[in-house]
Amino acid sequence: MGLFDAILGNASEANVEEVAAELAPILADDETLVYAAKEIRDMYVFTDRRLLLIDKQGVTGKKVEYHSIPYRAISHFIIETTGHFDLDAELKIWISGSDEAIEKELKGGETTVAIQKALANYALKK
Repeated sequence: MGLFDAILGNASEANVEEVAAELAPILADDETLVYAAKEIRDMYVFTDRRLLLIDKQGVTGKKVEYHSIPYRAISHFIIETTGHFDLDAELKIWISGSDEAIEKELKGGETTVAIQKALANYALKK
């Protein structure tokens, strides 16, 4: 992630090997990490089985929320891209059995498209 992107909070592709090493304690024994995007301290991690939404909280980031969503549970999703004046993109994911969407705000950029492609590749598999 470049300095300018970091200042703006833009999402960028994360190093899969580094993220896999960091998440090794919580991944299933034969689970494989396939794509990861990082936005400041938060991450969107795609494995061969699930989507992990990782929210580091607090000043130190020691408190972490891991939201694990199996692909089979995703009923549909929306990604709203940025516009000329609205620089934030939005990700909404509906989980089967829930009326409320999980909503995340993205700062736009190429990673928004990569997240949409990853969702299409894994959530839409039969």
